[in-house]
Amino acid sequence: MTAIDFEGVRFSYDDSKNALDGVTLHIAAGEFVAVLGGNGSGKSTLAKHVNALLVPRTGTVLTLGMDTQDPDSLYLIRQNAGMVFQNPDDQLVATLVENEVAFGPENLGVPSSELELRVRDALHEVGFRDASFATHETNALSGGQKQRLAIAGVLAMEPRILILDEATAMLDPRGRRGLLRIARELNANGMTVIMITHSMEEAAQASRVIVLREGRIVADGSPAQVLCDKETLSSLHLRLPFAVRLSLALQQRGIPVSIHLDESSLEEELCSLNSAM
Repeated sequence: MTAIDFEGVRFSYDDSKNALDGVTLHIAAGEFVAVLGGNGSGKSTLAKHVNALLVPRTGTVLTLGMDTQDPDSLYLIRQNAGMVFQNPDDQLVATLVENEVAFGPENLGVPSSELELRVRDALHEVGFRDASFATHETNALSGGQKQRLAIAGVLAMEPRILILDEATAMLDPRGRRGLLRIARELNANGMTVIMITHSMEEAAQASRVIVLREGRIVADGSPAQVLCDKETLSSLHLRLPFAVRLSLALQQRGIPVSIHLDESSLEEELCSLNSAM
């Protein structure tokens, strides 16, 4: 079953150049897809088509089988395709944590008897397990906490698709790791995750990587297929992930290691090689 279908989608902001130029794309329910590309490649434009913040000039986008250009479907599309933006301050609306998480489902008409449970469960999902945290002021939170809170607000609406639009860009390394962990856990529980990113290391965490250039898909495959393709990535002015670069450098020095996408698996192989010597 597909969660998202793009068919021949073209979109432009000013009629002079297509931000999306004939994109055809199918994402299965439960996939974890990373979308890579340089500035102006169309990554965020593509993301905003999934929950109908933008609609095609030509072509069609179906989200969970619903046409994003059908005004009667907008409510269900936006309820089921939740989006988290780069800057959480652009997304947070309430002064208290519990009110922020309750804002979305409350506007969906969720009864008060269920609302408290949704708030608690959403906060637990993103790692806020201390009950007193619900009464914290949102403006006193760190950047990483605000981003996790933004995700909790989306999760409280019980979406089937989570879209992260450069959501780690303003976070420190610890915050990025925490956010990726949450995304992986949600995906493991069946949620479709679309992660827009500049980071090759983050893209390596996905099950599928799509690369855009000038509004067109130029690469689409598993992380191993896309992120280890030195020639293609170089032509797109994208660097190989650090672990891949290090694996290749070690091979050139005669050390018999495999090509690794992440540093931890490379470290494990090096430790095994060392213990065998």
